[in-house]
Amino acid sequence: METPLALVVGLGNPGSRYTNTRHNAGYWFVDALARQEGARFKAQGRLHGALCEFRLVDQRLRLLKSDGFMNTSGRAVAAVARFYRYSPEQILVVHDDIDLSPGAVRLKQGGGHGGHNGLRDIIACLGSHDFQRLRIGVGHPGHRDEVVSYVLRAAPADEQVLIDEALTEALSCTPRFLTGETASAMNILHSR
Repeated sequence: METPLALVVGLGNPGSRYTNTRHNAGYWFVDALARQEGARFKAQGRLHGALCEFRLVDQRLRLLKSDGFMNTSGRAVAAVARFYRYSPEQILVVHDDIDLSPGAVRLKQGGGHGGHNGLRDIIACLGSHDFQRLRIGVGHPGHRDEVVSYVLRAAPADEQVLIDEALTEALSCTPRFLTGETASAMNILHSR
């Protein structure tokens, strides 16, 4: 049994211009989880984001969406972690991953930022890389010079179907994340 989760952070960019872009896969996950649990996000200016909370498997879980852009995500994560006294191990960050094909989903404990600016900022602001990550595959454009424009565009319909299926599968594992059954969740998600 590992450390139970207390905070799930969805990474993305605010504003309608970015709503359907690949970079917002983390937002899609926390929005879907909030809907599933009948919870609503409320802006928390002093914490630099929008939060919602509910009980799941007899534990309180908070969801966070930063009100800043991807490369400043760490400010909100660090503010919430300090305010609620969460350790990095109690935090799950959900983000898009270009190194995974659309529809792939992977759970990972700790590690580097892999070039992801949201993760880079969270590591810097938390002073730790020991948080969990839920990586949502969005595919790669084929050349590194195209990455920024690629993640800031919507996926084609066939790829979006695969991404949505991965999000649904990950949602079904949320009770396992919450109770610290990381190995069990990994077995389910990594066998997709």
